[in-house]
Amino acid sequence: MKISFNWLKQYLPLDISPEKTAELLTDCGLEVENVEKHETIKGGLAGCVVGEVKTKEKHPDADRLNATTVDIGTGTLLNIVCGANNIAAGQKVVVATVGSTIYTNKGEPITIKKAKIRGAVSEGMICSEDEIGMGDSHDGIIVLDASAEIGTAAKDYFKLEEDYILEIGLTPNRGDAASHIGVAKDLFAVLNWNLLENKYELRLPAVDGFSAENNKSKIEVVVEDKDACTRYSGITISGVQVKESPDWLKRRLQSIGLKPINNIVDATNFVLHELGQPLHAFDADKIAGNTVIVKKLPAGIRFVTLDGVERTLTADDLMICSAKEPMCIAGVFGGLHSGVTNETKNIFLESAYFSPTTIRKTSKHHLLKTDASFRFERGADPNITVYALQRTALLIKEVAGGTISSEVVDIYPSPIEKKEVAFSFYNCDCLIGKQIDRTSIKRILELLGMEVVSSGQDALLVSVPTNKSDVVGEEDIVEDILRIYGCNNIEVPSSVRSSLSFISKPDTENIRNVISDLLCGGGFTEIMSNSLTNSELLNLLSSEKDNAVELQNPLSPELNILRPSLIFSGLEAIAYNQNRKNPDLKLFEFGKTYTSPPTPFPHERGAASFKEENHLALFLCGRKQAEGWNVQQGSVDFFHLKSFTDNVLERLGIEAEQVSEMSSAILSSGLSYLTPNSSPKGEERIIVQFGFVKKSFLKKFDIRQEVFYADFNWDVVIELSKNTSVRYKEISKFPEVRRDLALVVDKSVKYELLESLAFQAEKYILKDINLFDVYEGDKIESGKKSYALSFILQDKKTTLTDKEVDKVIQKLITTYQEKVGAVIRS
Repeated sequence: MKISFNWLKQYLPLDISPEKTAELLTDCGLEVENVEKHETIKGGLAGCVVGEVKTKEKHPDADRLNATTVDIGTGTLLNIVCGANNIAAGQKVVVATVGSTIYTNKGEPITIKKAKIRGAVSEGMICSEDEIGMGDSHDGIIVLDASAEIGTAAKDYFKLEEDYILEIGLTPNRGDAASHIGVAKDLFAVLNWNLLENKYELRLPAVDGFSAENNKSKIEVVVEDKDACTRYSGITISGVQVKESPDWLKRRLQSIGLKPINNIVDATNFVLHELGQPLHAFDADKIAGNTVIVKKLPAGIRFVTLDGVERTLTADDLMICSAKEPMCIAGVFGGLHSGVTNETKNIFLESAYFSPTTIRKTSKHHLLKTDASFRFERGADPNITVYALQRTALLIKEVAGGTISSEVVDIYPSPIEKKEVAFSFYNCDCLIGKQIDRTSIKRILELLGMEVVSSGQDALLVSVPTNKSDVVGEEDIVEDILRIYGCNNIEVPSSVRSSLSFISKPDTENIRNVISDLLCGGGFTEIMSNSLTNSELLNLLSSEKDNAVELQNPLSPELNILRPSLIFSGLEAIAYNQNRKNPDLKLFEFGKTYTSPPTPFPHERGAASFKEENHLALFLCGRKQAEGWNVQQGSVDFFHLKSFTDNVLERLGIEAEQVSEMSSAILSSGLSYLTPNSSPKGEERIIVQFGFVKKSFLKKFDIRQEVFYADFNWDVVIELSKNTSVRYKEISKFPEVRRDLALVVDKSVKYELLESLAFQAEKYILKDINLFDVYEGDKIESGKKSYALSFILQDKKTTLTDKEVDKVIQKLITTYQEKVGAVIRS
């Protein structure tokens, strides 16, 4: 939200700098994210002065150019070449002097230099409107009034205003501060709370001059949906002249980034940003039946909004209608055919209070974020609608003329009263951590507009104004007191009190850090992604469509579900890096996935019905190592991923007793590790699945290389780690012995089986087994393949003899021959 410093000073005369103001606002909870200098005209016309054309002659070498001499009050006439048709001697003009930089109406900079144009010296530039950003006209130079004083800075002549814009990151609970006066009220309290008398006075716009001049153009108002529209106020103004707004009004709106439209619309926008109350002006002659009806229409009706887009209404959209047709989406956006145009003569001005829930639903559904919906969603003040109406009506009379031709129509069947909240000094001291003087507390409440209804020794009964929709309990009042008192005034205690806490095994945080260190040591980079994703991606995971956890009020259509898998965020990161010439990636992410198991009664789902799981995802793609003259080139592959997967489990002392080939909705092929039968829950559960990501996923994200993905169920990993312990052992004093065997077996025999048989045959001195070659070809029998295995033998107590080693190898040979029909190749 943008606040103009000059505009703010209209309501609270300040003698402090914009930077100090920003500091005070941030300290009281209105965080100022940026302070930016604003100039009515970019560059502020620095270096531009009022000059008088003394002489004008045709350029000797160019028919369309004129050679002039110009007096700018320095005592020396400047020679300036000018091509404007309307230039004449005796004119007062705007001169951009040598060395100055001016900005065109398109924001393009022009630096003025002394130059020769067709042989004639030119020592400046006589400016047109578009050349200095004052308008779009390029028909000729700007001719000033004859009374303009030579040498006057153009900035002073045009009375340009220098302003500072405070960019406030307004939190959703602070609807009361969504305006210049709202911000001024907080500053008023901050600056005065520790003074006996108010040094700074709050000046609110007066509406004493408001009165209905006649009642000839009354518009009847009918509110059918009183829950969605608690209050509706309106008035008719006749005989207005729709035209361009005066400069002061345009400058105010432009300073906060709004584009002036016409004097009627600009007046409503001005009051919106002044008071925080949205208003809307209708062309009164277009209201059929002279009746305004506030109601909801059946779903499916088509309605064209101000931006020319035809939208399909829902049954939840509150509409402002005439006797015949809808005219406006209440509190969100006006209609194309009922708004103010240049031909409008009579207007009906609306000021209302709409339900925040209704406005938010409509705004989200139609993807319409407007200044009005922004304020209604946060909770406007229901008790200023008439005041805002009167303020706007007087402003419209000032800038557009006309007469107030009806009494104020005010439909308010169930007035919203001020809330009364019990406040305890003791609870306040406990929450803040300091005892604040009771007089100061009462002073702060008074400055914030809160009335102390009754006062006791230890408690107060506080009446909260209706503009503070976020203040509903005692804690909220304490928060407001602390905001104004200042967190910086709360002393930091000299001692810290804490208690020892016991962390039961396993320490999940420590395990996560251990694995993170392991992966980072292996060249991985950790990524952290948004838990929200796009539901359209579920077209790739059709099995999860019915189980998706959808957001009722998503921030955007691209972030409308909780992710059912970590695959999407990883592929987004890979695509992002690939598009920036960084295709060689090793990524990992710890994160949660969310699903909602099917139920016959979806509308009765509670929080307990949602399934939330912790996962660890690994992603590999590209080359194994960066290019180098001494580096053997090669791309990552499935076995590269498998080694990292195995390392993770090995580091935690987890053994997967069951391994099976698999494919899934994500993986075209891969392996799945299952929990051992002796797992804590006594059932098989998936520890990790890893393999090749399907081409359809890669195509969706426009990834042009193979990607390998591993998905650990981290909850299962943590469960298994409870019963494991990893210990470091001293390196054996006795040497290892290696023996190799080449086996010819059926093609159906897998290495996993050979490894398992080896450890069953020799449990004591067989330390490791490795597959270092696989051969299938014409040198062995068809339907067979050859495995070359190496066996590492070691006794921890003594050095092995050849006889002992040969005995073990013979045992292995016999086992393979009996179990898988292996033939030993010599």
